[in-house]
Amino acid sequence: MKTLTADGRLLFITRMARLFAYGFLAVVLVLYLAQAGLSEASIGLLLTLTLIGDTVISLWLTTRADRFGRRRTLILGTVLMVFAAVFFANTQEFIPLLIAATIGVISPSGNEVGPFLSVEQAALSQIVPDRERTHVFAWYNLVGSFATAFGALCGGGLAQLLQNSGMPPLNSYRAIVIGYGLMGLLLLLIFARLSPKVEAPSLTLPRSPTARTGEGVISLPLSVFLPTGEGAGMGVLGAPSPNRR
Repeated sequence: MKTLTADGRLLFITRMARLFAYGFLAVVLVLYLAQAGLSEASIGLLLTLTLIGDTVISLWLTTRADRFGRRRTLILGTVLMVFAAVFFANTQEFIPLLIAATIGVISPSGNEVGPFLSVEQAALSQIVPDRERTHVFAWYNLVGSFATAFGALCGGGLAQLLQNSGMPPLNSYRAIVIGYGLMGLLLLLIFARLSPKVEAPSLTLPRSPTARTGEGVISLPLSVFLPTGEGAGMGVLGAPSPNRR
């Protein structure tokens, strides 16, 4: 752990803060929706679409993260967390909640959701020495599990404390939702401090010793071979030109 760079420490902090937030909200989410007046069937549908939406959006974002930028992808994930929290805290109507749950990032179970895990692990594996990688990832997973449990404890304890002080249950649960959104803002600020070292390295092809320009060599853009367009420069196809005699 002593070999962790500043970026590595920030990624550990975001892992703990994010899973704390997931556990913090998950323990009261169903109670909040029930107090908001949703039926059991509506709550079930909402949670199902939450998981489906998180899966689809996570897949779409993570498969484009290296081109879009890993730090940008992580920041976008926090924006979706805040987006969901704002809608959940300010409306009790089923349709707006359904939209927020499907598009936003919320974990009904307290487990990892959103684009964060894949991108963080890709960045960590890049900035951690090979001999330390297994050790670092073991701690990365462990601190996340503890953060989820501690978040659930704090979320349930705070809601109960607010109710004991005279706050209606609905408002006490809404305070937890607002806290989730604030933690999303905190994550945004931390992710913004990551350096360019967490980004995917540029893809380059080694120059062929037989590569040359002129007659007899067909020169094609590298994007022909890499449809994603991540490479720059030219790829050389060592086939005779049609004009060659």
